[in-house]
Amino acid sequence: MIILVRGVRGAISVDKNEPIEILERVEELLVAMVQANKIQTEDIASITFSSTADLNAAFPALAARKLGWIDVPLFGTLEIDCPTGLPRCIRALILLNTDLPQNAIKHIYLREAVILRPDVRK
Repeated sequence: MIILVRGVRGAISVDKNEPIEILERVEELLVAMVQANKIQTEDIASITFSSTADLNAAFPALAARKLGWIDVPLFGTLEIDCPTGLPRCIRALILLNTDLPQNAIKHIYLREAVILRPDVRK
């Protein structure tokens, strides 16, 4: 068995720039990504979060810590402020050690973020 690093993408929209909502939405996204791909946290190499500039009330990575992902390396960054971009959006990229082929990875887009990848269905 060959173990590779694969990327699992996801995004979710947030209604309000409030800490509780940001953390609840990120948790919703992470749980959906984990369930869809049967991810074990010890197989996560790292997670990168990006947020649009209109979301600054909480760090998305805090939601992963609240899930107990203490040993997972987390990184947050600011999404570019593109005029045609989806507002109040948080994206996640989980780098996963897996033997799954690339086409078996399920990318998750929730709430208003479904418009980012209409070709991807949950």
